[in-house]
Parts: sequence; structure tokens; C-alpha cells
Amino acid sequence: MRRLNLIALIVFLVAVASLFALSAVRTQRIQAGFLDLISPFLRTGSTWHKQLSAVRDGLKTLDELELHNKELVVQLKELKATNQTLRDLEQENNKLRRALDYRERSVFKLVPARIIGRDASTWWNTVVVDRGSADGLQADMPVLTEEGLVGKTTTVADHSATVILISDENCKVAASIEGTREQGIVKGERTSSNVLPELGLSFLSKNANLQPGQKVYSSGVGGVYPSGVFIGVVKDFKIRPLDGYATLLPSVDLTTLQDVFIVIGNK
Repeated sequence: MRRLNLIALIVFLVAVASLFALSAVRTQRIQAGFLDLISPFLRTGSTWHKQLSAVRDGLKTLDELELHNKELVVQLKELKATNQTLRDLEQENNKLRRALDYRERSVFKLVPARIIGRDASTWWNTVVVDRGSADGLQADMPVLTEEGLVGKTTTVADHSATVILISDENCKVAASIEGTREQGIVKGERTSSNVLPELGLSFLSKNANLQPGQKVYSSGVGGVYPSGVFIGVVKDFKIRPLDGYATLLPSVDLTTLQDVFIVIGNK
């Protein structure tokens, strides 16, 4: 064993001595050969490093894109909310403009009022407005909008009043039908709270033969409602044992009613 170690030591010393004995040119050749041997590994290591760097950069880019996408989603929601607000304001502005124009060209003296009370149990029957006797209101004054007839006042206090709607069966209006000499009485029909209200037009002649879409106006008979106020349109017509009967759709959307006019006289 010791002999083998001694031989190995002698071989190592001879190799070292040979390296020192080599000329500079041979030493460079040996170094170049060694570099050729390890250069593929160096290139492979460099490629792996570039790939890892690209993956890290890609992950960073994905994170930035995801964050930017979230910011865009928030901005889109804000823009939608702003757009809806502007649409609502535009609709309200157009509504007020139409109401003001109607008030200016109306032949009636009109007091504007806003609905401040509405009971779910009497949704199609009555509403409360923010005008009263202090504003010139009395009982049995017509209530309308630029679209048509709404009803009439009943109980009037100093600064508020109750309005009975035309969809209430106790609110009766004398009416005439465009293009005919027919006249009748309009009143509300009994209806459930989850169904849009309809009006009934009775005391028509059996041969009236009203057609869907015909317009119905107040006739002025009875002294409460002025003539020529739009009430609604015919939905259908049928013959009963004693008279002709038509179902009407109100001209005013009583579901979303907010602002009205009370007729306190003629201009």
C-alpha cells in the first residue's frame, strides 16, 4: 500500500514538473483545449439563465397586466354608474321641460304638486300631494299631467290634499270617444295590486263597435272635469245585455306617478 502511494506521488510530481517545463505556447494550447471542452456547458448554462430571466420577466408582466385589468374594470363600473346618472338627469330634465311647456300652453290655471304619500294597500286608489287650501286647492278639482287625466282632489288640508285616482272604481268621469258620437262613463275596474290598472267605459250603445287604440277624452258633462282631457285608449270592446262596454288603458302611467298639476280654474 505504501509502495502504491509512493508511485502515485512520484507520477504527480513528474506531471507537475512537466507542466512547468512546457513552453508558453503549449500551455496556451492546453488551456484552449480545456476551454473547448467546457464551452458547451458554459453556453448551456447561459441559455438556461436567459430562459429563467425570460420566465421571471413574463411572470412580472402577467402580474402587471392583471393589476391593470382590475383597474380598468373598476373604471368601467364607475363610467357606467356616471352614465346612468346622466341618463336619469336627462330624463328628469326632459320631463320637467315637457311639464313646463304644458303649463305654459294649457288653457287652465295649474298648480304644480308632488306626490308625498302613497299607501301600498290603496296604490291604485289614492295619493297625497304637497299642495292644499293655502295654494288655492278645493275638493273636486281635476288633477292631471301633460299626458292626461289623473283624478280629482277629495280631502283638502292647508298644505296637503288627497287625490282619488281614475283607477279607483269610485272615480267616475263622463267621456266621449274620438271619431264617434258615443259617450259613456269611465271608472276604475277592480284589480289586484300586482296588475296594471285598467279602466271600464260603460253605457255605450251596443253597436258602438269601438276599435283598439281609439282615444277617449273627458266630455265635460257633470261639471267636475273639463272637456277634452285625454283619459286613455280602447283595449277591447264587448256587448253586454244592457249596453256596450270597453276596457281602457290609462293615458297616464299611474305606476310611476310623481308630479301632477291641479286645475284651479281657467286662464
